[in-house]
Amino acid sequence: MIRSLAAVGAAALLSSFVHVPAYAAVVGVSTVSSLQAAIDSALPGQRLVLADGVHQAGRPIKITRSGITIAAQTIGGTVFTSGGFELGDVQNVTIEGFVFDGTSTLSVPPEAQATRITRNTYNGNKDGASLSVSADDVQVDHNTFSNRTNAGVYLQITGPGSEIAKRTWIHHNYFYNHQFTGSNGGESIRLGYSHKQSKSANAIVEHNLFEKADGDSEAISIKASDNTVRYNTIRNSKGYLVLRHGHRTTVEGNLLFNSGIRFHGNDHKIYNNYVENARDRAMVFGSGKEADSGPTSKLHDRPDRVTVAFNTLIGTGAVVDSDGGTYKPKDCVLANNIIKGSSGGVVSMASGSVVKYEGNVIWGGTGGSMPSSGYKSVDPKLVKDANGLFRLASGSPAIDASAGSYSYVSRDFDPQARSGKPDVGADEYSTSAIRKALTKADVGPTAP
Repeated sequence: MIRSLAAVGAAALLSSFVHVPAYAAVVGVSTVSSLQAAIDSALPGQRLVLADGVHQAGRPIKITRSGITIAAQTIGGTVFTSGGFELGDVQNVTIEGFVFDGTSTLSVPPEAQATRITRNTYNGNKDGASLSVSADDVQVDHNTFSNRTNAGVYLQITGPGSEIAKRTWIHHNYFYNHQFTGSNGGESIRLGYSHKQSKSANAIVEHNLFEKADGDSEAISIKASDNTVRYNTIRNSKGYLVLRHGHRTTVEGNLLFNSGIRFHGNDHKIYNNYVENARDRAMVFGSGKEADSGPTSKLHDRPDRVTVAFNTLIGTGAVVDSDGGTYKPKDCVLANNIIKGSSGGVVSMASGSVVKYEGNVIWGGTGGSMPSSGYKSVDPKLVKDANGLFRLASGSPAIDASAGSYSYVSRDFDPQARSGKPDVGADEYSTSAIRKALTKADVGPTAP
């Protein structure tokens, strides 16, 4: 946590930054105009601190120097109601601890590479995205995005022209209460655009918490290729984790409660996820309006060669479902999942889908459209642990019962190593389970 200048002297604060050059210092300012002056003459390694209070700026503060940190005096204590920041052709700049309220804004243009946006709060309605990132190697961490009711996403990852921002690292953020009531356009995270779907973003989205992500059917919307989405928690949200466009994304170890996962595109790996839904459609194989999307297409793309393995999926009705569409899932795999329903067919795959089924364990319903060779109908003996997650009990028939070879699934959702013949589902049986769902204490500006 960033320490208040009221609590420590400048010399003590400097001593904690071992890589700061000897000439650098903490520079405290009290007004927007004095902050602008300090930025214009700043040296690499300096930390410029704006005093607590509500600040109104007629225009955004321009950041013209590289290698500096611009911080609030105390996290959440320095509030912008207008203005904000405008990054120029700079690198390695950190923006830390501010509240962007009212019409205040901040975006990261393509030239502002290796920017870090950390421990800020983006509150209320904005014109467009609350935060837009176009540069490479940007880190967005420990922020809160909250309380939007208008169209527009909380966090948009874009890029210059037809290109995509690369290697964005999005972690330990809190996305809360997006209540846009339109049919489309209120995602919490939109990574890419449909016309950039073929571009490799190589982004990592991990350890984020989403609650009341109700502004769109997609809480996390992936529209680019070659990304990793792991260890996030989505709770009580209309929005799903959705691979809307793009290819070769890994979805691993996420915890979803009253939400789900839906995917389109090719060659994804979706494993070790835990979905506990009070309704149906915990895992959705998307059907397509086209077999393979062109680079600028906005239509739904048929999923090809997607592997859904070692997940724990709990719901009612069709727990694993597929969308309607002309082009059905092709050469996909559903393997070694625990699928627990309440009645009826727990798997409902559209006629014409080409899916390999093996090693699944179902309970609380029938196999539905899944052939009997693809599953065992047996009680997996799930028990709820101290953190509220259903795990394998001792003696579960899912232990050491997986089929096939999936060498990349070398750990479970804790994550703990899988040993010997892996267990079916997201959990490898252990007496030392450690995973819990994220809470507000784990994410956002004041989290560790």
